[in-house]
Amino acid sequence: MAAADVDLNTLLRGVEQRYNRAKTLQVHFVESYAVQGRARKSESGELTLRKPGKMRWDYTTPTGKLFVSDGKDVYLYTPEAHRVEKTKLRASDDMRAPLAFLLGKLDFAKDFRDFEVKPEGMNSLLTAKAKSDKFPYEQVQMLVTPDYQIVRMAINLQDSLLTFQLDGEKVNPPVNDALFKFQMPAGATLVDAEGSE
Repeated sequence: MAAADVDLNTLLRGVEQRYNRAKTLQVHFVESYAVQGRARKSESGELTLRKPGKMRWDYTTPTGKLFVSDGKDVYLYTPEAHRVEKTKLRASDDMRAPLAFLLGKLDFAKDFRDFEVKPEGMNSLLTAKAKSDKFPYEQVQMLVTPDYQIVRMAINLQDSLLTFQLDGEKVNPPVNDALFKFQMPAGATLVDAEGSE
C-alpha cells in the first residue's frame, strides 16, 4: 500500500493502538538539536520505557550521560560536570517529554490539531501542531512506517528543533524495574529543581 493511500484517521488510530498497547518499549535513538539553525553535536544511545511514566535514556554518545524518570522525579546526570539535576516529572519541560507519550495514553485528538499527512517513500510523514500554547513545543512531525512504527520525530520548539531517529524498536521486552531507580554516581553533586545543592 502506498503511503499516498493512507487515510489520516487510520494512521492516527494505528499509531495510537501500537503504542497504547505497549507496556514496555526499547529503541535505539539518535538525538540532534539545532538552535536558530545552528546544529549541536548529535547524541545517541538506548531508550527504555515502561508504563506509566518511567523512562531511561542510556547515552553511548556522550559516554555516561544518563536521563532517568522513575514516574515521579526526573534525574539528568552529566558526566563532564559530574552533577545530577533532579526535577519533578510534571515540572520537567525537558524536550524528551514528547517521547514519553509513546508509553502514556496517546491521544492525538486531545494534544494536537491541524494534522497533515503526506507520503515519504513507503512511509507517511505526519505533521501536527500542539493544541495548547502551554506545551513547550509548537509542532511535532513523525515519520511512520506502514506498520505504524514511529522511526523519526522532529519537535519544533520556539527557537530550536529537536530530532530523534529511532530504530531497532522492541515492543513489550522484559524490563527490570531496577533500571528506573536512579543511583547517585560517587562524588556527583545533586542539584534539585529549586537550585539548592
